[in-house]
Amino acid sequence: MTAPLLYVCARPQRDAAVAEWASFRDGLGVGDDDLVHHDLVRETLPADLERYAGVVVGGSPFNVTDPDKTDEQRRLERDLERLAAAAIEGRTSALFTCFGIGVVTRLLGGSVSLGHPEGTGPTEIALTGAGRDDELFGILDPRFQALTAHKEGAASVPPGATLLAENPACPVQAYRAGRSLWATQFHPEPTTEAFVARMVVYRDAGYFDADAFEQVSAYVRTASVEQPTRLLRAFAARTVTA
Repeated sequence: MTAPLLYVCARPQRDAAVAEWASFRDGLGVGDDDLVHHDLVRETLPADLERYAGVVVGGSPFNVTDPDKTDEQRRLERDLERLAAAAIEGRTSALFTCFGIGVVTRLLGGSVSLGHPEGTGPTEIALTGAGRDDELFGILDPRFQALTAHKEGAASVPPGATLLAENPACPVQAYRAGRSLWATQFHPEPTTEAFVARMVVYRDAGYFDADAFEQVSAYVRTASVEQPTRLLRAFAARTVTA
């Protein structure tokens, strides 16, 4: 890889952040030095985005719909909007995931609400016709499993974006916007064991019944997440040749 990729972290919990970086590293199929960890919670967005081959944005316990945001969260969301704008304009390539898709949806003038949550565990996702033709999503099976855990979502694709993947529970599972931005509601990076480890950190965050941890963990371990990993490998390959 001629230039490293950048992982942008939006998680205040350091253990979860380091583990998410490792999941993206393994999912992308790159080495430690090829995926730079940037803590957006504590540092502003790098000014030299052009030095990176592409950017992946992780999830967060933050929500776009949070009523009482700290100054820290507001600044983080503004920085993510700046990153999204750069990717839409083609100044970088970016893959936003989970919390990040809400930020991009709002930036594009779409609506994010608490009306389309998904529980913690595997869900079935279907590609749209545009998804089957997309340079990244087109390598995936028409239907595949991925892991989700989110409290908000969008009912429809935002203006100017192309819907790539959907399911009944959360109609907007993935889309492409502009020249080089992709966004997913689902988590493409973790293995099932990494996801269970993340559940430990967020056990009391309201994503699932804390008393049902063992049952939910067992359900997570039934998931097949090979297809989301293929998506990450396709993104890494694209950034090398872009």
